[in-house]
Amino acid sequence: MAAIDVHPSVKAIRTTQIGIGISIILVFLKAFAGYFGHSYALIADATETGADVFSSTLLWLGLQIAMKPADPKHPYGHGKAEPIASIVISIFLMGAAVWIGWHAIELIETPHELPKTFTLYVLLVVIAVKELMFRYVLRVGKQIESNAVKADAYHHRSDAITSIAAFIGISIAIYKGKGWESADDWAALVASILIFYNAIQLVRPGLEEIMDAAPSGEVVEKVRLLASQVKEVKFLEKCYVRKMGFDYFADLHIQVDPDLSVAEGHRISHLVKDKLLESGLGIKDVLIHIEPFTPVLEASKV
Repeated sequence: MAAIDVHPSVKAIRTTQIGIGISIILVFLKAFAGYFGHSYALIADATETGADVFSSTLLWLGLQIAMKPADPKHPYGHGKAEPIASIVISIFLMGAAVWIGWHAIELIETPHELPKTFTLYVLLVVIAVKELMFRYVLRVGKQIESNAVKADAYHHRSDAITSIAAFIGISIAIYKGKGWESADDWAALVASILIFYNAIQLVRPGLEEIMDAAPSGEVVEKVRLLASQVKEVKFLEKCYVRKMGFDYFADLHIQVDPDLSVAEGHRISHLVKDKLLESGLGIKDVLIHIEPFTPVLEASKV
């Protein structure tokens, strides 16, 4: 029996649901361990994971909207909801970083107890789980070419980073003893800076997609190559590709024999369109403009 091809949006939603479930468990684990273990870095880590849950829920909603079919008001579909979700996730990541950093600065100057040793074991488990989640979600994000899912993956990586920073800070505080309690808070502050930096890097792809930036040159070149393989196409003058959620839309200007009938030109355009739609590149629709072949124009473009 042949394997069933799962739509990218379905993969994205499944991945998001798994991430939400695991993150909810870790929020409670970190919060209880941080409270009873006297570690603000661990409490800050729990807060960052809580932001993960909230942002992943927003991603889930965004993907549900992106899956909606085209309608008269949205003839190109609702795919833009996917990059919007990635931007919102990045903004929440920035907010979490600022919140963690602000409270870390406050606690650096506030005397408190040394963290408990058991918090280190909790963090080792958290780091392993979050790093595995990062790799899994990122792999899915790359497979389906989703900036929102990739952004969600880096939420898991940022969680692992805060946990590593907390582990280092707690280790220093426990090893050095009295007077080094603030090492735990300094770790949270360093983690917040790293998280904020990652959030800035993540917001760019979503903004580019919203602005209809061209996808990778590899995708465009594949479209050009496939269109040029139709023997009736004398010259491919223009090739524009844009991403809409999980799908691509292409606009082509192709030149054909100027003596052909309108019907024949229409047939050729459908040959090109069908070839692209069946290419496996995720192309949802193709708009083709037919022009008469002009050798002089072709030579000027070489």
